[in-house]
Amino acid sequence: MFVGSAVERLGLNRAELALFRKLSTPEKIQAFVGTLKCNFETEGDTCFSVRTTLARGEAHCIEAAFVAACALMLHGRPALLMDLTAEGDDDHVVALFREGPHWGAISKSNTVWLRWRDPIYRTLRELAMSYFHEYVKGPRKTLRSYSRPFDLGGTNPALWITGQENCWDTAGALDEIHHYPLISTRQARKLRLRDGMERRIGRMSEYVLPAPSRS
Repeated sequence: MFVGSAVERLGLNRAELALFRKLSTPEKIQAFVGTLKCNFETEGDTCFSVRTTLARGEAHCIEAAFVAACALMLHGRPALLMDLTAEGDDDHVVALFREGPHWGAISKSNTVWLRWRDPIYRTLRELAMSYFHEYVKGPRKTLRSYSRPFDLGGTNPALWITGQENCWDTAGALDEIHHYPLISTRQARKLRLRDGMERRIGRMSEYVLPAPSRS
């Protein structure tokens, strides 16, 4: 059931509310963000709001996490994000939810690895570590830290839900909150490189980067 106070203050239109009304569970939210195409940012870096993402029908991880967090909040759950940071690689952002004492994550990725996590993790560290061996670039495992939960509930909706501009201020605030290391420098030096089979499987993706248009 929608939370009335959230509906009133978020500024969503009728079509957006009709969509979110259907996304009443984390599983339904994950299924929806999975239908969004991959935003390859072919015209430059983006951090689109929920409204812009829905209008475009495509997203990368933080844009999908905004959509998921908005849906969770409308159905009475906290709008929490977690930032995963990597060495020499892109960050990854997921939307967090809890079932009882256990954490799960809603996530969009163009690969099979960095997606949904069932709510079976006792701590956020456990949840973050579930991404470790598949968070990779070439032969290297790159995941290094995770953030404490970032609560979007107190953030101005124009800065992540309804705004027309890129949501860089919100993304920057997420970057700046405290992050916890997952491994030590010594452990990082001793990580085994991925073998050939792992690298071949790792090249699989859901969407293919579109070819440049010819002028």
